[in-house]
Amino acid sequence: MVQVEHDALEVDFEQGRARLRVSNLDVYDDHDLANSLTQGLGLPNPPVPPYPAIAPVTPMRGTVSFDVEWRGIVAMEEIHNSAQNFMGSFLSTGATIKWSADEPGFHFESETPDPKWNLVSVLGREKNGVFFT
Repeated sequence: MVQVEHDALEVDFEQGRARLRVSNLDVYDDHDLANSLTQGLGLPNPPVPPYPAIAPVTPMRGTVSFDVEWRGIVAMEEIHNSAQNFMGSFLSTGATIKWSADEPGFHFESETPDPKWNLVSVLGREKNGVFFT
């Protein structure tokens, strides 16, 4: 299980700001979804033809780093649904992300973040289930 340090996240909900910063988080690169779901064993005999076999690929160790920032309240919504034991406050905000990944012989880095590329970002507080009341 991958864990992120508690101080990697800063939130000021009232101001509509939050930031998540993670550096050099150890991960496995499973190559593709099929190998991730089969733990690198692939799918030699697909259950439903005409799907092709998926060759096994050994996962590689890698690291990822990212810096996600939410800021600037665009809209706010309060939801209260007693029938489903759910309530929350949600802020539509702007957001950016800078991201990179490394593994032996490979480095990828996102472009410089630009807020105008953002489609939808939401910060929220919710209570549900036994925490509803």
